[in-house]
Amino acid sequence: MRKDKGLNGDLDRLPLLTWIMFLKFLDDLELQREDEAKLAGSKFKAAIEKPYRWRDWGANPQGITGDELLAFINQDECTRPDGKKGPGLFAYLRKLSSSNGDNRREVIATVFRGVDNRMRSGYLLRDVINKLNGIHFTSSQELHTLGALYESMLREMRDAAGDSGEFYTPRPVVRFMVEVTDPSLGETMLDPAAGTGGFLVEPTTTFPSKSNRSRPQAVAGKIYLGLRTQIPSYLLCR
Repeated sequence: MRKDKGLNGDLDRLPLLTWIMFLKFLDDLELQREDEAKLAGSKFKAAIEKPYRWRDWGANPQGITGDELLAFINQDECTRPDGKKGPGLFAYLRKLSSSNGDNRREVIATVFRGVDNRMRSGYLLRDVINKLNGIHFTSSQELHTLGALYESMLREMRDAAGDSGEFYTPRPVVRFMVEVTDPSLGETMLDPAAGTGGFLVEPTTTFPSKSNRSRPQAVAGKIYLGLRTQIPSYLLCR
């Protein structure tokens, strides 16, 4: 990423990294939910349709690259990975709308209305995509890798944003404050300046031991937060 002429420092590189991670994580989660729906004998409606899913354009290391990749991501109209003409990736994602009380598509549209791709080299962008494709966001064996990556990105965002008045709370401080407040299942947690969601994520590491549950996602519906509109923070929090 440092070789690309369109990126100037971490404040350019980190937003790029976060939207790519967001799409990879979303596709991993969608695949998991699709499998669960099959086992339950129920229907599953994907948030993103072909050929805009990560698996359609990002998962193949030998997939589209160079100017073709940039056109697919950036342009309003392009030749898609399936060979047909249609909206580019960002143009498609920004126009998603929700239905039947499912807000996944609206969340995606909100995220990508504030995102731009500033990389000028589609070949370097393909290298970044291939690296991130090796992370499996739903694999319990890779949780320590994801945790290390999350901590690293927080440090880089903190350092990069120092001159613009941004502040990211050090993780030891977050852990200490969560231990002192000791939130429990059934309570509502509020962080009116949530940033990347560190104060909201940290309690979920203790909930399973308190309730004998193995999945912190079980408490997701109990969390309420106020959030700023800075896209890198918003993507990391989501």
